Amino acid sequence: MRDDRGVASSSITLKLSGYQAVIEPDRWVPGAFTLVVDGTPQSHVNLENPSELFFEYVQRIGHVIDQIGMPGQPITAVHLGAGALTLPRYVEATRPGSRQQVIELESDLVDLVRSDLPLPRSASIRIRYGDAREVLDRLPSGLTGSADLVVVDVFSGARTPAHVTSLEFYRKAVALLKPDGVVAVNVADGPGLRFARGQAATLLAAVSDVAALAETQILKGRRFGNVVLIGSPGRLPLDWMPRLLAGGPHPSKVVTGAELKDWIAGAAIVTDATAIQSPPPSKNIFQVRPGRD
Repeated sequence: MRDDRGVASSSITLKLSGYQAVIEPDRWVPGAFTLVVDGTPQSHVNLENPSELFFEYVQRIGHVIDQIGMPGQPITAVHLGAGALTLPRYVEATRPGSRQQVIELESDLVDLVRSDLPLPRSASIRIRYGDAREVLDRLPSGLTGSADLVVVDVFSGARTPAHVTSLEFYRKAVALLKPDGVVAVNVADGPGLRFARGQAATLLAAVSDVAALAETQILKGRRFGNVVLIGSPGRLPLDWMPRLLAGGPHPSKVVTGAELKDWIAGAAIVTDATAIQSPPPSKNIFQVRPGRD
């Protein structure tokens, strides 16, 4: 399969899920590619400039990463969910020398990505295979309490599995953080935001401080989209908030403090006993047909 410029796409059927994974060249940006899994665009990578982020929610997480420590300072990061390794590439490009761990269930997805979209040879990125929640129990003990950043971006096709949405799961994930470390969670939800507000309430039960970042209409629950939740065992620095807001994409909003509690509005904390997977997006919002222009 080739695009209008004659650049070929690659595809495989993933052994565990049975989903089709396709790496498609970006027809508008030379050297950039999109990973599509089960018809859903999951990652975008610019090999020529890994510091350039494309999807809005990924840009917001990138702005959060930029605020950690001093600019350019190496960090320790753990990524739950690999996709096309967009954010590990971003961390390496903007904070050379960072130590990173990536956990991914579908090993053949990573093989496809690393073959078609190679990582920089200098990058210190270790990939561990298995279910994100199970692998958390097998990480080296030295990682506990040592991570500056934990990114939770776990999807099976277009939906987040239930077992990585509960309080029990979040407690395992945030145990990796330093006292001032930051967890960033990608949450996809639709009108009403029942799932996203439940995730915010659950994360707030696991850490001391939480903020929500999204496009304004999404936070108002008017359409399907991605909400980025950030949290810390300590207090999120308030001076971050104007910079996160200014960083866009626009129009955007950062909800924190009393406003966040009002936004949660009594949503129940999710436990293993009550957890459900995230709602599916409408076919005409995110999903595309593999192999179609």
